[in-house]
Amino acid sequence: MLFEWSAVAGRVALALVSAGSFSPGVASGQPAMASEAALRGYQLLLQRQDSGCVLCHRIPGLVVGGEIGPSLQGLAARSGAAVVRERIADPRRFNPDTVMPAYLSLSGLTNVAQAYQGKTILTEQGLDDIVAYLMRPDGVRP
Repeated sequence: MLFEWSAVAGRVALALVSAGSFSPGVASGQPAMASEAALRGYQLLLQRQDSGCVLCHRIPGLVVGGEIGPSLQGLAARSGAAVVRERIADPRRFNPDTVMPAYLSLSGLTNVAQAYQGKTILTEQGLDDIVAYLMRPDGVRP
């Protein structure tokens, strides 16, 4: 059911972009690629099994969200994209005792299932796309 919802949400978001209802790149002076990355990030965030972010965080534009980690409301106003990217890539650099997974690191992992050995949770592109979405002002959705 979740996969079906993600697919529907993705089609709706793509329809809005195609119809011109969501054109933040034009309105903000950013290149169109930034809005495409934000759209992909939004779609990735909807897929809990791929990113897992909504299991612990409240994320602007998503109706579901956890309470374990801090809310990501207003993140763009209080942090820079490079810091957010580093915190997602390997939060252990900031807090060695964090429960947040290292999304783009393989170091220090133990007891990894064979199917996942040598693979990061997110790809570089996936991480960049999520950061692009999170760095949008609250209330601006793809």
